[in-house]
Amino acid sequence: QVQLVESGGGLVQAGGSLRLSCAASGRARSSSAMAWFRQAPGKERAFVAATTWNGGRTAYADSVKGRFTISADNAKNTVYLQMSSLKPEDTAVYSCAAKMIVYYWTDYENQLGYDYWGQGTQVTVSS
Repeated sequence: QVQLVESGGGLVQAGGSLRLSCAASGRARSSSAMAWFRQAPGKERAFVAATTWNGGRTAYADSVKGRFTISADNAKNTVYLQMSSLKPEDTAVYSCAAKMIVYYWTDYENQLGYDYWGQGTQVTVSS
């Protein structure tokens, strides 16, 4: 049963914008928090941003602060990642993840704490 499906990736020039979407289904719709991670070629997967479904808490990696915005639409069971001022170093496969129970909010960067993962969507930023 598919739980998380990402969309919105593509090719964009440096300085441009993209909006990624992550639609949650099944048990993932009952999750407490959602996050975006990314994996660039030859690198480990890294945290990008996280949010609770009510938007009461958000968190960002230092590398994307001020450029990316994470948001959640409960009615659509969808989480978004609005990316602006994109740089070539933002090129990666972006994956969303769902956490069923949040024990410690400050643990949002820990990939092991997420229960469901999407397949990922490719974002390529050309210089």
